Amino acid sequence: MPGFLVHVGAQVMCLHAGQATPTLPNPRVTVSGQPTVLLATPYLVAGCTLPPPAANGPCVTGQWLSGTTRVFSNGQPLLVQSSQAICAPSGTPLLIIATQPRVSAI
Repeated sequence: MPGFLVHVGAQVMCLHAGQATPTLPNPRVTVSGQPTVLLATPYLVAGCTLPPPAANGPCVTGQWLSGTTRVFSNGQPLLVQSSQAICAPSGTPLLIIATQPRVSAI
């Protein structure tokens, strides 16, 4: 999936306005002076507004399902703006709202 590379400063949210942050940055590759994020890196979600009794909420973690297919760091795919993820335990996606607009990858 082509798109701009995602770095640790990218704005990532769950569908219920919870802020998601990566648990482990990838310092091997930087864009805009910030470390990128690998596909295997889980995200933590804070501030999800989905109430606990409804639909298994709130979102707590997010795991990415797709990333780069031709560009790797330490043998692992990187996240790009078009990557897809799923939150646990709600099953809803994470959304990449904003990232750097200079470095893209496939």
